[in-house]
Order: sequence, then C-alpha cells, then structure tokens
Amino acid sequence: MVDTVNSLAARLHEVMVEFLTKGPAAAGTAGFHDVVARATALGPDGAWLVAAGHASLGSLAGAHGQTDQAIFHLDAAVTAGYNDCVALHVAHLRPLHHDRRFQALYGRLRVTQADLDEFLWLHQEMQIMSQDAQQAAVDNIGRLDTGVSPLPQAPLPTRVPNTLGVLVTRTELAAVQTALQRVVLKAEFQRSAGNTSLSLIDDTWDYARARHDTWDADELDTRRLRAAEARAFVARPGAGTTLTACPPLGSITYPS
Repeated sequence: MVDTVNSLAARLHEVMVEFLTKGPAAAGTAGFHDVVARATALGPDGAWLVAAGHASLGSLAGAHGQTDQAIFHLDAAVTAGYNDCVALHVAHLRPLHHDRRFQALYGRLRVTQADLDEFLWLHQEMQIMSQDAQQAAVDNIGRLDTGVSPLPQAPLPTRVPNTLGVLVTRTELAAVQTALQRVVLKAEFQRSAGNTSLSLIDDTWDYARARHDTWDADELDTRRLRAAEARAFVARPGAGTTLTACPPLGSITYPS
C-alpha cells in the first residue's frame, strides 16, 4: 500500500497509543523510526510527521538521560518544522536547558501567539485528561451497577494552525485521549462483567443499591461530559498570527 499523509498520521496515532498503553519497554521505538522513514519519502507534505517522530524519540531519550540522542532527534524535529516550545519545558527535558546545543535548537523555534495559545491548551488538556482518568477510577470503586462510564473528551481544535507543529501536538493529545479511554473502558467492562456475574449467582445482591448507583453514575457522567465540552479550545480574539521567537527558554511553566 502506498503511504499517504492521512495513512501515516493514523499510523503515528497508533504508535503513540501503543507507547502510552504498553510503556516504553514493551512498545520500543521502532514504530517512531518507521514513521520518520516513511514520512521522509513523502517530501514536504510529510514534514510534520517526520517532526513528530523525531520529537517523540527526542523526548524519550531525554527521559532516559540520553542527552546526545535527545538533542540529535530534537534538532531534527525542529529542522522538520517542530515548534512546540511548551513541550520542551516538560520536567524531564529541563536538564537539557543548560546544554548549548539545546539552547541553539530552541533559538531556532518560531511560533505565532495564536499557535502558542493552542500549545498551552493542548498540554493542559493532556494533564486534565490524566487527572480525570485517575478520579474516575476512584469514583467507580464499589459501584454495584452494570453500566459502563466512558471518559469524556474535550473536542480537538479545528482552527487552521499557522504552523505545522500544532498538528504534532494535536496528534499527541488525540493519542492520550485514546489511550486513557481504553484504560478506563477496560476497567469499566471488568467491573460491569463482575457485577453481572455476581447478580446471577448471589441471592444477597443489593438490587436497590445497584439502581441508585446507576442513577448516580448517569448524573456524574452528564456533569463530566458538560465539563469536557466547556473546555473546548476557543481562540483569543486578536491573537497574533505573525511568526516570532518563542518565549525565552525557561520562562514557560509546563501545565500541571
């Protein structure tokens, strides 16, 4: 099958989800290298996918203290159009800020205010999704009903970005949403199946409690859905669309 931008974007999403669900040791880095190689063959149209692959490899190397590899891949990502200066302030990459090679590649980044606003929102949403998944696990402990509660997701931005680097981080958020949704649904189906089995074999099953749990869960699901919808990205009126240097290295606080 001939690769297209859309098919490789889907492949990148799949690789990111596998990495997030299985972990670095099990997933490995072969998938990201594969995306880079195949996207390179697409020429300029595949540049943002090349950037995404290198950025992922650079971030992973940085997390493992592999400074040279991290800077090599991040430099290649920037060359391909990567410009997510917010991502470069995540905790495990901050030790690189003292390296002159990293400072040089960061100095090459250019971004618009409108895109910077979206970068901040995308990373904030990743954190919110993770927190929501953890809270859902706590809220669902002890539920006796057999319903299944999915994890609501804020819609991805649909504005036309000024830089292609935004596409990289949108894909990352989409992968985080998919991975967390799968984890939550797996736990929910296990809980639901366990409750179904118990209701069939246990005469002491508390049906009244189960009904109340269903009502409570439905109400909570509705509140979560509305909260996710309310978090949708809204572009600031008048946000600049002119390319400028990114905020100074070290000046961005990564969303928490």
